[in-house]
Amino acid sequence: MHDKYSYRVIWSEEDQEYVGLVAEWPSLSWLSKSQEAAFKGIRKLVKDSVADMIARKELLPEPIAAKKFSGKFVVRVPPEIHRKLALAAQEAAISLNRYISAKLAA
Repeated sequence: MHDKYSYRVIWSEEDQEYVGLVAEWPSLSWLSKSQEAAFKGIRKLVKDSVADMIARKELLPEPIAAKKFSGKFVVRVPPEIHRKLALAAQEAAISLNRYISAKLAA
């Protein structure tokens, strides 16, 4: 199960070390001098946490990769920005939705 989570390793200027992170468990991290060790460390930490939670019959965080997304989300913007986006979409002769989707993808 722990292999399905979303891991990443970033450099921490503050700690002067690499930090292993997992998106589904924002409270967990692992510091190390090398990227590889930070990655291995966070994976082991999550593996141990999963085992503990299973033993206690607790619900595990759902892996982002396993979630189904609708493709819809609501974003609130100031009216001036809404107007600018609508105008730009109109000038491009496409829907506002298509215009914003293309901008987000870029």
